[in-house]
Amino acid sequence: MIMLSRVAERLYWMARYLERAEDTARLTQAYSHLIMDIPAGSEPGWDILVRILDAEPIFGENHRVCNEQNVLKFLIADEENAGSINFCIRAARENVRTTRDVLPEEVWEHVNELYLYSVENAARSVGRRNRHKFLDQVITRCQMINGLLMTTLCRDHAYRFIKLGHLLERADMTTRVIDVGAGALLGHERLNQAVDPLIWSCLLQSLSAMGTYRRTIGPLVEADAVVEFVFRDGSLPRSVKFCLDGIRQELVPLKNHKAALKVLDRARRSLSRFHAENGEREDLHKFIDRFQLELNTLGETISTTWFMPPPEND
Repeated sequence: MIMLSRVAERLYWMARYLERAEDTARLTQAYSHLIMDIPAGSEPGWDILVRILDAEPIFGENHRVCNEQNVLKFLIADEENAGSINFCIRAARENVRTTRDVLPEEVWEHVNELYLYSVENAARSVGRRNRHKFLDQVITRCQMINGLLMTTLCRDHAYRFIKLGHLLERADMTTRVIDVGAGALLGHERLNQAVDPLIWSCLLQSLSAMGTYRRTIGPLVEADAVVEFVFRDGSLPRSVKFCLDGIRQELVPLKNHKAALKVLDRARRSLSRFHAENGEREDLHKFIDRFQLELNTLGETISTTWFMPPPEND
């Protein structure tokens, strides 16, 4: 199958933006529940959500204080923040609009409906009264769109680039949540260790992995077990290992895949050598920093290989 590079790029970014919208909604919802459940005096700050998404510079341009109202407006309704739910849905819609001929007709209908819902409700869902209903709707609709794509698309290049975007975005968010979330939330100077299970449960819920963790690992939510589970469990769809294995599966059938596979396999080897129980929190942070560089390099390699025009010969 031959596909135009611009079409492949738009499908790839459509998938990334849909996954980012859903992940941000999950993270926001789980953190909102954590704030209400955690004992008085132990509440972490709302700035953690901004740090997880690596958005401090753009947040600081328009807001002076990292309070609940400002952070939730930034994550839900901001039109300039590329990590906000509203922005991601709008960007996904634009990418679908320009690639409708290679997608099932229903995909455009559902993405457009999600966009209209976001336009109408995002700004008024910053407050607690409407927030959870809005986030539930975003998560449910994104899942429905992804389910539609996975169950109706032929396993061709369109499907492969969608899966690449979807899995790379998911791996990126998983590492961000564990790195910034665990590091900031579990700082000894801010919280007592009695609330650690609540913290780790929140992180699992933000990755939609709480129920699976309990069935696979057990009822006790412990730090090393959680990190090991979301990084190295090959059967968990939101684990880093699962995502990297899936990316490899989709890269192999593509032409000119050697450069991307080289970067990917380097990341997979790095992950295979990682064991949560062998190090301290600072070691985990350093590992994730290096690993995120590998993910960024993989994304750049995919873009350079398949989305950029070939260099002109002199």
